[in-house]
Amino acid sequence: MTSRERFHAAISCTPLDRPPIWVMRQAGRYLPEYRALKAKSSFLEMVRTPALAAEVTLQPLQRFALDAAILFSDILVIPEALGQGYKFRDAGGIAMDFRLETRAQIDALAPADAVPERLRYVAAALALLKKELAGSHALLGFGGSPWTLATYMVEGGSSDEFERIKLLFYTERATFDALLEKLTAALIAYFKMQIAAGADAIQIFDSWGGIIAGPDYEAASLRWIRQIIAALPREFPVILYAKGTAPHLTDQAFTGARVLSVDWTSDLAIVRRTLPANVAVQGNLDPVLLNTTPDIVRRESTRLLEAMRGTRGHIFNLGHGIMPQAKIECMTALVETVTTWKN
Repeated sequence: MTSRERFHAAISCTPLDRPPIWVMRQAGRYLPEYRALKAKSSFLEMVRTPALAAEVTLQPLQRFALDAAILFSDILVIPEALGQGYKFRDAGGIAMDFRLETRAQIDALAPADAVPERLRYVAAALALLKKELAGSHALLGFGGSPWTLATYMVEGGSSDEFERIKLLFYTERATFDALLEKLTAALIAYFKMQIAAGADAIQIFDSWGGIIAGPDYEAASLRWIRQIIAALPREFPVILYAKGTAPHLTDQAFTGARVLSVDWTSDLAIVRRTLPANVAVQGNLDPVLLNTTPDIVRRESTRLLEAMRGTRGHIFNLGHGIMPQAKIECMTALVETVTTWKN
């Protein structure tokens, strides 16, 4: 069985001898080969250059026996394609080129049909990867959820309190909805482009889904995700990762997503038992464990594997992205533990 076949079997909740494994942010700063490449090219240059994006995407697969490659890119390419660029602050975090403050600014954003042309470098990178992988591994595309992208666009970058986006939601709902409608249309066009370029699955990152009040999660975020999934080819695999939204997992299971990626605060075995049997789960080791020791990683990853023993539809992953401080020997121990385990 190829890694790609294993990945699709897990999505279909087919019995497997072991779960497939990949790691969020697996292509990144913890890898010395990535740091060497970044010393010569900026992050944005690597994202926008198909050959470099493909090279970075493949780096972790050349070092570890992972089952999937996820395109090296950024969720903020969508705001950029709509006319709102971004950069990284010297002190850390994201800074947008400007902040969305008026309905006129929202109305002036580019239409969805501009997205495929402006982000053609993403399609080009996926096409390169599809050729290079030749069906050996699953190839994942991704994007941010409309709500999560809106937080950056309205706050003007990274935020601690998310006051501006919440005020917009509660005090100017029509303006909020206008922005989310634009983002939803843009993401539908973007994901269709990724699928046409060869992506085997799409992961939607609702990274800030957990910061809106629970009763408002549907109106602020989930309704828009549901619209996106409904507009994609029927049964195409969509993975939904929404950090901090454990109370909403059942609602997420009925969005049309084939896989729910669960953060580390939930007991994954309990989640597996409470969700519909045809919805797969992904996760959910705490990323901090990869900053400890190989022995601790082996112990904790084995504990998660044993808790999931006998279940179907599990893709092993972290509960959030791998950290820059992660140790290579810990990642090695993780992958070896999962790939040698027998269900």
